[in-house]
Amino acid sequence: MLGGWIEVQIISELDAGEVLGLLGDPSVPGAWQDGRMIRLYWPSQHWTSDHLAHLRQTLRRLTELGMAEPDIVVHSLPDQDWNRQWAQSVKPLRVGKRIIVSPSWERTEPIGEQIEIVLDPKQAFGTGHHATTSLLLEWLEEDIRGGESVLDVGTGSGLLAMVALRLGACRAVGVDNDPEAITCAREYAAANGFGPELALRCGTLTAGLSSHDVVLANLDRRTLLELIQPLAASTNRTLLVSGLLVDQRDEIVVAFADFGLYPGREREREGWLAMEFTRVESCEGTLR
Repeated sequence: MLGGWIEVQIISELDAGEVLGLLGDPSVPGAWQDGRMIRLYWPSQHWTSDHLAHLRQTLRRLTELGMAEPDIVVHSLPDQDWNRQWAQSVKPLRVGKRIIVSPSWERTEPIGEQIEIVLDPKQAFGTGHHATTSLLLEWLEEDIRGGESVLDVGTGSGLLAMVALRLGACRAVGVDNDPEAITCAREYAAANGFGPELALRCGTLTAGLSSHDVVLANLDRRTLLELIQPLAASTNRTLLVSGLLVDQRDEIVVAFADFGLYPGREREREGWLAMEFTRVESCEGTLR
């Protein structure tokens, strides 16, 4: 169907960012997530049985964590239907009491202390619809009081960093090892009017970065464990972690305790767990 689209629906508890990152297919021009539904799109002329096989292989890699292999539904859509469905499906998202994430075609006028981030779904993940992201957004709304420095590790679209600044943080750094994500994040930052207070960097977190009041890490278990040392070194007050399955909690707690970070608040949603880690202070200073 020349000029049409292939829509692939994936129904599972998987994280859309992980799917897109591992899939690594530049022919996917659009994707979004709404709860347990991930939607990916290919131009019809670029879709072959090899793409479906590669997608299934990618999903099997992600389900090694113990989740059931997800259901996949493939549809063909003409251009007009795809464009209409895109606009109808991506609506303004309200998180907590103050945060609104809107697509550019349906802006929302903030009222009172509300804030709005304009973000059109692209290949970089992070529209706020997934539970792992919304849990951190809610904590930011509660915890940012003004003047904080924030580090967002695995920043994706840069949404968490941008929200932190809108809520009153004085500076934010977003780090991601996906150059496409950083390119999209920089476009979003410019569209929302951010300047030098927001730095977006492509690369891997290292222990040499300066420390921050609030560190955000919306990452899978394996990546969190790989980054424990630089995450701990970058945290001088609070580390907020998301992207974990509930049964991975104890392993993460033990691992972070070795670096002087201990669990506080926890929240669970749709099988995903978000955790707060803080440093324990002694009369002689921070315990390490």
